[in-house]
Amino acid sequence: MNTGLSTNKKKSDIIYNRLRAYIDENKFSANLRLPSENALCRQFQVSRDTVRLAMARLVEEKIVIRVKGSGSYINKATALSSRVGLQNSCLKIGLILQGQDSNANSGLIDGIREVLTDTDADLQTFFTDNKFSSERNCLDVVAHQGFDGFIVDGVKASLLNPNLDCYRNIYSKKIPVIFYNNYYKELKYPRVINNDYKCARELIGLLTQAGHKNIAGIFVYDNYQSIEKFRGYVSALRSAGIVFEDDYVKWCISNEAHSDGFYKEIGKFLKSLQKCTAVVCCNYMILQSVLASLKEMKKNVPEDYSLVCFDYSNKDWKETGITCSIHPGYEMGVLVGSRLMQMIRQKDYSDNGYSYLMKPRIYEGRSIRVIR
Repeated sequence: MNTGLSTNKKKSDIIYNRLRAYIDENKFSANLRLPSENALCRQFQVSRDTVRLAMARLVEEKIVIRVKGSGSYINKATALSSRVGLQNSCLKIGLILQGQDSNANSGLIDGIREVLTDTDADLQTFFTDNKFSSERNCLDVVAHQGFDGFIVDGVKASLLNPNLDCYRNIYSKKIPVIFYNNYYKELKYPRVINNDYKCARELIGLLTQAGHKNIAGIFVYDNYQSIEKFRGYVSALRSAGIVFEDDYVKWCISNEAHSDGFYKEIGKFLKSLQKCTAVVCCNYMILQSVLASLKEMKKNVPEDYSLVCFDYSNKDWKETGITCSIHPGYEMGVLVGSRLMQMIRQKDYSDNGYSYLMKPRIYEGRSIRVIR
């Protein structure tokens, strides 16, 4: 959840909206317990009274249940109800998230809500956990509840999606949909995406310019973004006169990459590459696994391994010093939100100039060692 607070709204209203976003993201999960009031105060940098006001509103609306001596919990039945927050709204906007990177999700939601601030619209978030079955459940729910538009991060977008019939059904109803990050090439909907190919050229270019030739990469093969990053990785190596070697790339699926024990697999991978001096991490979660693996191996950055990371979604990139592309969560949220609203106003449901390719924002930190 993002910590930046706007001055044009009451702080308790903003905390309420942030908590609603958090609840929307987690209402399909098994763990329904909310963070403690003290944790929320630290997270949002506000007083306990402000948090209590927001929580009291959620309890009054029966979205949250307080259990004495245990904590506050999401009322799953109410959270899943289409009636929550929609009674007085003219427009219903659905947001279908993968949900695996909470930092990126929070920034995106903040950007979308900023666009919707002065409109009579309500944003309802659905969580797929990057699973086809969950995506289909979400689409079955939202397709029959009178939503006016959808913002979607595609599930395993590099594979053939079994839910295209659901999207074609939505298309036949002339309901606007816009994708971000991952999209399905078989559909005619617009998308807002990062220029991941160019980003890879720039990030890996920083490594080759520093003299690195044995550069490992960790990518996910069921993710459209990651495929583009891999293409840029290979292109950057060849531009530097470096021969691409398959053994220097570790492929995995998204769910595997986000599991707690993945760092052990990374350790085995790196130990098999005797000459490796640098590692490319295709997202922030993989970076965390790489750092955990290097710590267990008692290796240092950048002395033993140089690191670069795509889509760094936390706000501490300057403190950690990781050379990375910064995830444009908030900016992307503003772009997809404003474009979807324009599509709704124009009654347009096809890609008639609404797509947008975002330029990469690179931070050059302290994680690359110059090899002489």
